[in-house]
Amino acid sequence: MRLLLAPRRASRRSSGPGRRSHLLGEAGLPRDQTVSATETVMLVLGKDSPLPETVADVEDLALRLRGHVGRLGALTSSREPTLLRAQRLCSDGLPDGYVPSRVHLVELATATQALITVVRAHEVVTATKSPRRRRWGKPPLNILRGSVFALAFACLVLAASVSRR
Repeated sequence: MRLLLAPRRASRRSSGPGRRSHLLGEAGLPRDQTVSATETVMLVLGKDSPLPETVADVEDLALRLRGHVGRLGALTSSREPTLLRAQRLCSDGLPDGYVPSRVHLVELATATQALITVVRAHEVVTATKSPRRRRWGKPPLNILRGSVFALAFACLVLAASVSRR
């Protein structure tokens, strides 16, 4: 069974008109970096996932994992030992040969998985320390128009009901 590791361009185009629309989930919110990284890690470490067949597949998975380490590294402290280990593995080149390249890929995936755990633990601590306030979004233009119309109509009815003596 061959894994399709190349991104599907048709699904990316159909998700919306913006350039960053492929980064947004169904609700229009940014996709959680830990979920995305976990999916890539499961491509390597999952029980049902086969080994990558070609060198291009290994390079693609390693490139994805390096990207996840970079994005997750921005969410943690720069002195975190797990981050430093993952960055060291990312800076090492992909070794030649079938077995060494797959071993390096597995090590990179386990380091990324450990970094995901650190980021999630850091998010829990941050969430308990500072509760977030609810931010009200900007209302759609049609709601504003309807509100102005209702207010103007109410003023018109009030003005018409006042007696003219």
